[in-house]
Amino acid sequence: MGLRSVKALLALRGIAFAGAAAACLAAPAAQAQGTDCDQPDPVCDARAAVFAISAFDPVGSAVRVGPDRLVTARHVVADQPEATLFLADGTPLTATVVPSGYAADLVFLTVDGLPQGPALEPAEARAGVDLFTIGADVGRQRIRAYDPGQTQALPAAGHPLARLHHDAYSQPGNSGGALVDAEGRLVGIVASGGEGRFEAIPSSALAVLESKSGPAFAEASAELGAAVRICTTLIEERQARLGRLQDQEAKAIATSCGRAGNRQLLDLAGQTLGRGGAAAMAVPLFERALAEDPNAVNTRLGLVVTHHLLRDYEAELPHLHWLMEYAGEDLQVLRFAIQAGTWGGDPDLAAEALARLKRVNPQTAPAAERFMAQPPPRPPKLAN
Repeated sequence: MGLRSVKALLALRGIAFAGAAAACLAAPAAQAQGTDCDQPDPVCDARAAVFAISAFDPVGSAVRVGPDRLVTARHVVADQPEATLFLADGTPLTATVVPSGYAADLVFLTVDGLPQGPALEPAEARAGVDLFTIGADVGRQRIRAYDPGQTQALPAAGHPLARLHHDAYSQPGNSGGALVDAEGRLVGIVASGGEGRFEAIPSSALAVLESKSGPAFAEASAELGAAVRICTTLIEERQARLGRLQDQEAKAIATSCGRAGNRQLLDLAGQTLGRGGAAAMAVPLFERALAEDPNAVNTRLGLVVTHHLLRDYEAELPHLHWLMEYAGEDLQVLRFAIQAGTWGGDPDLAAEALARLKRVNPQTAPAAERFMAQPPPRPPKLAN
C-alpha cells in the first residue's frame, strides 16, 4: 500500500502481478545482491539486512533488526499471522507476525532458521545528509539500494506518530524496507509516498513498538490488522468502479480506515471519498491525518482539494499558506492558491501564487492572470 497511488496499488494486488511477483521472488537468484550498486559501500552492504516478503501485499520488504527479528510495515501483512520471507538464494522461510497494539504502521516479524547476517543499527535522521531507500525491486529481482535523496522535514515535535519526510526515491515493493544514511544506519522504515514526496517511520519508533508488542497485544493487533485489510479492500473495490459512492459504502470506508489509524490509509480513504461525491466525510479523515503529522504535504494538499470540492475556499487558506512555504513550486498548490485566494478573500495569497507561477510555469500564467483580473462569480458553498 505504501509508495503507490491507488492505481498502482491495484496493479500490485492484481492476481496476474501477484503470481508473477511470487514466481520471480522464489527464483533461485531472486534476492541476489548483485555487484551493480553505485551507492556508498556501507549502503550497499546494508542490503544484506533487507529481505523481500510476501503477505497481504504480494511484495513488500522487511529489515533485520536482530538475530531472528525483522520489522516491516503493518500494511504489508494486515491481519495475516504469517508472511513468507525470501533469502538471497530464493529460499522461502516462514515469518511469524508479532502481535502489536502500536498505532504506527509497524510490526515485528520473527523467523526461525534465519541464517546469521547483519542487523541494521538505528540512528536519528539529520537534515542535510544523503538518505537511501533499500528494498525489494521486483523488476530487477533483487534487493536494491536506490539513488539518494535528502530529508524534507524531520518528524514534527510533539506528534508521536509523525513521520520522516524525504525525497529519496522509492517504488512499489519497498514498503517495510530500510531508509539509511550514508553510513548504512537505519534512520527509518519505508512507509508511503508519491509525487516525489516520500515518508518513513523514524527508527526511534522501534523502541515504542517493542513496548507494545507481544502476546498481551493479540486482540488489539487483530483489530488493527483487520481494519487495514478491510479498508484496503474497500478502496481497491471502489477504484474498479466509477460513479457516486452509496452512503453505506462511503460510511464503511470512513469507518474501517479510521479504525486502521494508518496515515496513508486515512489519505487514500479521503481521496476515495472526495472522488466519490462524499467530500464532507473526507474532511475529518484528512484532519485526523494532519493532527498525526502536520508536516505531511500530501495530506494537506488532499484537504485543500476536498475543501475546494466543497467550495469552502476560506477553509483552504491556512493550508495553502503552509503549502506555499513548504511546497510553493507545486503547480497544483499554486493553482489552488490563485483560485481560493481570489474567491476566499485573500488577494495577497493569489498575487504571490501568480508571481511564482510566472517563474515556474510561465505558459499558464496569462490564464491565471485573467482569472484574477476578472474572476467569474464564486460558486456557492456546498452543504456539509
